[in-house]
Amino acid sequence: MKIIILGAGQVGGTLAENLVGEKSDITIVDTNNERLRELQDKFDLRVVNGYGAHPDVLREAGAQDADMLVAVTNSDETNMIACQIAYTLFNTPNKVARIRSEAILAEQDKLFRPEAIPLDHLIAPEQLVTDYISRLIDYPGALQVMNFAYGLVGLVAVKAYYGGPLVGNALSVLRDHIPNAETRVAAIFRRGHAIRPQGTTVIEADDEVFFVAASTHIRSVMSELQRLEEPYRRIMIVGGGNIGAALAKRLESQYSVKLIERKLARAEHLSEVLNNTIVFCGDASDQELLNEEHIDQVDVFIAVTNDDEANIMSALLAKKMGAKKAMVLIQRTAYVELVQDGVIDVAISPQQATISALLTHVRKGDIVNVYSLRRGAAEAIEAIAHGDQHTSKVVGRMVGELKLPPGTTIGAVVREDEVIIAHDDTRIEQDDHVVMFLVDKKYIPDVERLFQPSPFFL
Repeated sequence: MKIIILGAGQVGGTLAENLVGEKSDITIVDTNNERLRELQDKFDLRVVNGYGAHPDVLREAGAQDADMLVAVTNSDETNMIACQIAYTLFNTPNKVARIRSEAILAEQDKLFRPEAIPLDHLIAPEQLVTDYISRLIDYPGALQVMNFAYGLVGLVAVKAYYGGPLVGNALSVLRDHIPNAETRVAAIFRRGHAIRPQGTTVIEADDEVFFVAASTHIRSVMSELQRLEEPYRRIMIVGGGNIGAALAKRLESQYSVKLIERKLARAEHLSEVLNNTIVFCGDASDQELLNEEHIDQVDVFIAVTNDDEANIMSALLAKKMGAKKAMVLIQRTAYVELVQDGVIDVAISPQQATISALLTHVRKGDIVNVYSLRRGAAEAIEAIAHGDQHTSKVVGRMVGELKLPPGTTIGAVVREDEVIIAHDDTRIEQDDHVVMFLVDKKYIPDVERLFQPSPFFL
């Protein structure tokens, strides 16, 4: 597949890194020559220096025969115009753009149509992060929560703690503990290394366990792996930008929400548009303010400003002063690993959320959901099985018969509204949604080929 990426920032660079290893023909466009040289030295790709919305630059990048244009520059306007030009001049078949502006997103149904701005897929990072944090709040104690098959299935990451009912026991006893909630452990990471889950695998404290279950059974399974946390009630949000405001709006009807915003004008605006959120103008690293607002009674402290250092430091202070849990938005990938092994409970990377959404549209075959995990090393995928026994390598076959790549686990099969936890004797039928976990993303092309029907397959 020939893909042009506009924007060599963290998202564009990370996307290129993900795709280069999958034998895609990648060209990346940016005005920063130094950044382009850096990427070209690291990866096997083409670079073009220039403005992505200029026809001559797109022509030089090969838009005339490109399969896809991914516009992820820092300018919404550039991303939209680039997609318009790619459609009008070059008839590029697939166009994806990152859009951040709330004003533009509010009119997306009218704007992004073939007769207006011909955009095939829209990526809104702030919405993705808001959804991600909301899922974590819905399931106290989860490190990650990923939805598949229209929300019928969840893939959840939890840390196994001392005292948990399953710690020290083999996976085979999980069914005995929760006979009415079927689940499948898709992967285990122990001290940073993947372990293939088998019935004889014994869960150890501090293992990071990824399990698949019907969404209605997630809480039951979590209670077996760790001490089930009480539902959150009091939430403090730091940062009144797009993410903080949207998160407060979504949570304020169910939780007691306080929001701290540094800029007075923005704080005044939020106090008017939010109905049940208490808004403060101040500095979240002000001990006196946190003390006055009873930080020791806060269940979740969520720092989502644009400043990584401010987010980290305020969260560390909040935890020290008694906040039960801290979630932090971190832009710099290098910081994510540093904080997640320490006092901060959850590090949230908007880049990873954006990359996951982009990969959903880039993957070959009928891949309808992709989540980039473990800082890009692993992936969770939802694929739809098409064809029949004569054209498909999966339809009509049992899971145990499939030639899955190393480290690949099929966790669940969704057939219409029925969730089937996968076992070796589970038979895959046409139009089934198949949820998989790959501990090594280098095998993604093998999975894509597995789910691509072919008239020549016998």
